[in-house]
Amino acid sequence: MKKSIFKKRSEINAPAEEVFKWHARPGAIERLSPPWDPLEIISQTGGIHTGAEVKMKLKAGPIPIKWHARHVEYQENILFQDIQVKGPFSKWIHTHRFEDLDRTKCILEDSIEYALPFHPLGTAVMEPFVEKKLKQIFTYRHNTTIADMAAHQLRKDQGPLNILISGASGLLGSSLIPFLRTGGHHVMQLVRRPPDNEKGEIRWDPANGWIDLDDTDAIDAVIHLSGENIGEGHWTREKKKRIIDSRVQSTRLIAETISQMKNPPRVFLSASAIGFYGDRGDILVDESDMVGNDFISDVCRMWEESTDAAVAAGIRTASLRIGIVLSPQGGALGKLLLPFTLGIGGKISTGRQYMSWISIDDTIGAIHHALFDDKISGPVNLVSPNPVTNKEFTLRLAKVLSRPAYFTVPKFAIETVFGEMGRETILSSTRVKPGVLSETEYSFRHPDLEGALRHLLGKT
Repeated sequence: MKKSIFKKRSEINAPAEEVFKWHARPGAIERLSPPWDPLEIISQTGGIHTGAEVKMKLKAGPIPIKWHARHVEYQENILFQDIQVKGPFSKWIHTHRFEDLDRTKCILEDSIEYALPFHPLGTAVMEPFVEKKLKQIFTYRHNTTIADMAAHQLRKDQGPLNILISGASGLLGSSLIPFLRTGGHHVMQLVRRPPDNEKGEIRWDPANGWIDLDDTDAIDAVIHLSGENIGEGHWTREKKKRIIDSRVQSTRLIAETISQMKNPPRVFLSASAIGFYGDRGDILVDESDMVGNDFISDVCRMWEESTDAAVAAGIRTASLRIGIVLSPQGGALGKLLLPFTLGIGGKISTGRQYMSWISIDDTIGAIHHALFDDKISGPVNLVSPNPVTNKEFTLRLAKVLSRPAYFTVPKFAIETVFGEMGRETILSSTRVKPGVLSETEYSFRHPDLEGALRHLLGKT
């Protein structure tokens, strides 16, 4: 059995104690899981202390793998170590070390001692692949840790907060909650099923105007992200009603409920969308521009107006006009990955329509920014500062994946297959500026498209 060593060291602008705490909190595994190859936690006990165990499902390409790890050493603020109990390696010992450089900086080192099965043939064949994979994964992990710590250190004197979130299981919520929890915040979740009180769940039924919110609970902030998916299925009359009701009824219920609390939250962030502006061609719009003329524009207008009760109660309220969120785990990018990976991707129609995109990390980063900046209220565009045309997006994605992109999906095909939904979402051109985020000096992690795609797809 041949032993191999892999190491990754990075300097982080935070004390070792703070970085260690970040790793010890719930949500750290999720934050460190690469989005192009995410893991699923089956069970977890004991955090990172000695004797703690975690069982996970992950993939090596298309092959599913079960991984059982046990923590075998723990020295607070210095190191913790886990070993593979069951998994694909003959041996795996992972040591996480933390070393202060001064009061504001530390070194994070991940050291892995591993051995591959079926030595020597397995080692000869697999070691180059494994080394490349480890470099890819730990580059992502360290970059994420550096950026998350920077965000949390910036606001460390303003927290921790008690935060109530709806839409916890969606693409945004499932990324936002681990980010907030690793930052030391307490997160409660609104759910429609019987709640698990140990997980901080609170039951609600927005369709029937009911929410089990105890007025004695201390809630500092509410983040409302739930709503019917607009990008699936034809917009029939029934579908349109569900799209409107799921947004208006739920938002109004939360706004009216928190406005009547004896101790209301300080801030209410409610999702909206850049569909508010409608199809604007190549005109650059910001938060001062008027509502568009499309169905989805009208939905966004009603959605945002549903926060009125919170505004009237003096709760700082912001409507988050979210752009095209990029994540390989869902949304537009998730749908495009397979055809582009197969080399059959291409532009849609003329490709001249603008796509106002934002990476998943900047989406949760901007939400975190809006939580704490008291100057932010009203509409807030959550988009990158560099919108691109569909043609540009196509070329960048193909370049990052090292695939051709020769095809064109004709306009009539989109209209035939998707109807009104296709015209207003896929063919519509909305070129949006992040005015409020720029004015309040939000620092984008991924301001340019290619950099965002490389980070999200592990192509750095």
